[in-house]
Parts: sequence; C-alpha cells; structure tokens
Amino acid sequence: MKKLSIIAFLGLSVLAFSQNTQNVPEARKQDNALLVKADHAELDAKKKAGEEKAKLPKPYDPKANAEADINKLMAQAKKEGKNIMIQAGGNWCIWCLRFNNFVQNTHELKETLDKNYLYYHLNYSPENKNEKVFAKYVDIKEELGYPFFIVLDKNGKTVHVLKDSSVLEEGKGYSKEKVKEFFNQWVPKS
Repeated sequence: MKKLSIIAFLGLSVLAFSQNTQNVPEARKQDNALLVKADHAELDAKKKAGEEKAKLPKPYDPKANAEADINKLMAQAKKEGKNIMIQAGGNWCIWCLRFNNFVQNTHELKETLDKNYLYYHLNYSPENKNEKVFAKYVDIKEELGYPFFIVLDKNGKTVHVLKDSSVLEEGKGYSKEKVKEFFNQWVPKS
C-alpha cells in the first residue's frame, strides 16, 4: 500500500509539473502592460523633473552660516524698514527652485519682494540641516511642506510662518495672484 501511494503521488506530481504554464490569460497580459506603462510614465516624469531642476538657479548654500546671515539681514532690515522673507528648503527640492525662479522672473512679484523684504534662502539638506536656526522659528519635528516661509519683522520677530506652500501652487507651478496676495499680506506695517 505504501508503494502504491508513493507511485500515485509521483505520477500526479509529474502530471502537475508537465502542464504548460506559458499560457497567460489576455486580461493578465493587459495588467502587465499597464504596469510597464505606469513605470515608463513615472520614469519620464522623474527624468523631466531632473532636467528642469538642472536648469534652475540653485539659491541655497549648504556652507552658509545661516545664523550670521540672518543677523546681518536683521541689521539691514532695521535700516531699510523692511521685513525678512525666509524661504526654507534646498537645492534638492524642485518646488523650492520653482518658487525662487518664478518670483525672480515675474516682474510684479520681484518688485513687491524687493520693495518690502530682504529675501533669504535657508538651507535644509543632508550637508547642513540648520536645526539650530530652524528651531528658533518652527518646531522642527512638525511636518513642514518645502518650501515653507518664515516672515520676520525688522527686529527679527516672527510675523508669520507659512508651513505648506502648496496653497500658493497652481498646476506644476505657482499662482501669481496667490503669491502676490501672500507677499502683500506680510509687508512691513508703518
């Protein structure tokens, strides 16, 4: 009886393994095609973002002494009666680079910024996280959307923190009207 059970088991095993497994149902082939297309789309999007990032100016300096820079800006802000607009982020952040480029190349926004603010790019990157500086203005354990903005008055007092710049976005860029409203909302008070 034992031999018969073993022979039956081996026979069924041979039969099971001899089945043709190459036939993939049509529906399954379509699933795989969709996966491949999605992967290509994602790769194309990453490639385009990388190309865009390479072309944009890199305003963040990981080697900068941010604390000293901001102290100098406070002295200058007192003399000029301006607020300080700190854009927190890094050269790794496509949205940070897009915002800077958008403001620098949109005459109306640049004019408002230059008239009312001293503009500083506070670096956050693996090379320099500037944790001590960030801790003065925000809870660094809190989730923040890069870029985010810290507005200081001429005395260095925090006037406003915009923790998520997505409210300024429009499509794959920024809204001129929303950014203009944001800038105008925090101009120095006379």
